[in-house]
Amino acid sequence: MPLFLSTLAVSGALVSVSPASATDGLVSVRAEVATAVTATMPVVRLTLSRPLAVAALPPLSLTPALATRWVQVATNQVEALPIASPSSTSGYTINVPSAYQCATTCVALTPKLTTTRFTFSTRWVEQLLAELQYLPVTFTPTTPTNDLVAQVPGSFSWAYPELPVRLRALWAGNRSVVLQGAIMNFQVTNNLPTTGVVNGATWNALVHAAAIRRFDPAPYNYVDVSEKLPETLTLYVNGVATFHSHVNTGIPQAPSTLGTYPVYLRYTSQTMRGTNPDGSTYNDPGIPWVSYFHGGEALHGFIRSSYGTPQSLGCVEMPFDAAKTVFPHTPIGTLVTVR
Repeated sequence: MPLFLSTLAVSGALVSVSPASATDGLVSVRAEVATAVTATMPVVRLTLSRPLAVAALPPLSLTPALATRWVQVATNQVEALPIASPSSTSGYTINVPSAYQCATTCVALTPKLTTTRFTFSTRWVEQLLAELQYLPVTFTPTTPTNDLVAQVPGSFSWAYPELPVRLRALWAGNRSVVLQGAIMNFQVTNNLPTTGVVNGATWNALVHAAAIRRFDPAPYNYVDVSEKLPETLTLYVNGVATFHSHVNTGIPQAPSTLGTYPVYLRYTSQTMRGTNPDGSTYNDPGIPWVSYFHGGEALHGFIRSSYGTPQSLGCVEMPFDAAKTVFPHTPIGTLVTVR
């Protein structure tokens, strides 16, 4: 039995007709309909009361139109597989036959309308975000196409050779945080909640942006923080290192979290309050140019007598002028690495 059966939901039972004979031309149908339409899974599976040649069956009718082909999977079972990639952003309505009247060819009888939800693959999201320049990669279709939205076969290529190899390795390995940052950047650009997760509203906006070729209005930026003494920050704008500064990361009792994270919250100025490792509290007003990237850890300005050693409670501190330079280039979704 095919493994994809678990992804199908039974949408109907055997219709109330007499079992068909070899001569009466009436073939009853039990239909299983996919809960979602994807490029690689069957849309419908039909179990027939007697064998029929797939060539005799009329095309499956979907709205919006989506071309499919019938495939024989058992003596009395056929499946409709998509020929083209699904592109509807709201799902499909399928005319599922409850029976066929057959002679040389067959005619569908009393079709039942069934609506499927729409799903999209991560690969499709990556394709569109790359095409719109929200990712540090480009996308090249295997075959040139004028369809600006449909998921198509193709390959990704690294777009910024001067970005650190570690970021490229992150894309090649576990790219989820790279994709999360790009989604957040797209969301904030399109006035959507910056969840980093693609929901219906984000998908519709992404499809619309791809259809009209509305590219990311900002360059691809990245922040790399090294805890190797002296501690430094390097800002990459449009994939090129444009600014360096000494910084302070977390002390051993409150270390900065190592890893790569997207900026998720920003303030031009903020009062920072919290608890020191010894249990005392702090209340620091007027902290400028704040970009939070992981929990309570942020890039920001802070006055110290020196920079380049662990002195903070987890944040990445830098001189006011340096923070002011970095801040415009760290919109929501910008990736920050601390290593």
